[in-house]
Amino acid sequence: MKQEHEIVALVYEARGNNEAASRLVSQYLPFIKSETAKYIKRVPQEGRDDELSIAMFAFHEAVLSYEKTRGSFLAYAARAIRNRLIDYSRKEQRHSNLISLDKADDDGGEDGRSLMEKLDTGRDDIHEHAERSAAREEIGKFAAELSGFGLSLADIADNCPKQERTLTACHRALAYAKENPVLLNTLTETGKLPISALASGSGVEKKTLERHRKYMVAILLAYTNGFEIIRGHLKRIVPGKGGQRL
Repeated sequence: MKQEHEIVALVYEARGNNEAASRLVSQYLPFIKSETAKYIKRVPQEGRDDELSIAMFAFHEAVLSYEKTRGSFLAYAARAIRNRLIDYSRKEQRHSNLISLDKADDDGGEDGRSLMEKLDTGRDDIHEHAERSAAREEIGKFAAELSGFGLSLADIADNCPKQERTLTACHRALAYAKENPVLLNTLTETGKLPISALASGSGVEKKTLERHRKYMVAILLAYTNGFEIIRGHLKRIVPGKGGQRL
């Protein structure tokens, strides 16, 4: 492992350089895997364990937010990884109200197979691996985009509208923004959500948009950069059955 001063130099170099940041994540992947393993109590597998992706995002965030006054970078990154994994676990428990396909069937059968194993999906493992790789790459790019706005994936889940009425209002404002590309350009060029213009154009109260600014920024970023997989994921984590479709 490199000396601490060398690591700090690499971290500061990666601050304004996404390619350098990505190289740093790859270089310290063994460290990231080790910290993930400490939390999930087993060696994580790339393309299979969401926890590893979360840990990679956390390491990337640590690179962007680290200051020398915060002590050792690796200790700082380890704390960031653990905190994100804890947040992720809590959200999974909170939102997990569906039967897991990987859970063993408890209907009295003797084979002990999971529901996933009993379903004849006809899936192509090679195709699935390619899809997972594409998803991982897109999520990494999206996380980097969010970090430029001072946001993380966990922030988006926390900031999702919880009430259907509020969700509908936010989607109305998002639809208005999609129909007026100048607003999207304002977001990407200035790094700020044009709340006043969105409110006046969509008829949604400014305080509603202010309260869910992080969610609004994430959705609009997903649409301005062609993140197809991300948009599907963001739709799935939105609560409620009604509201205007994005």
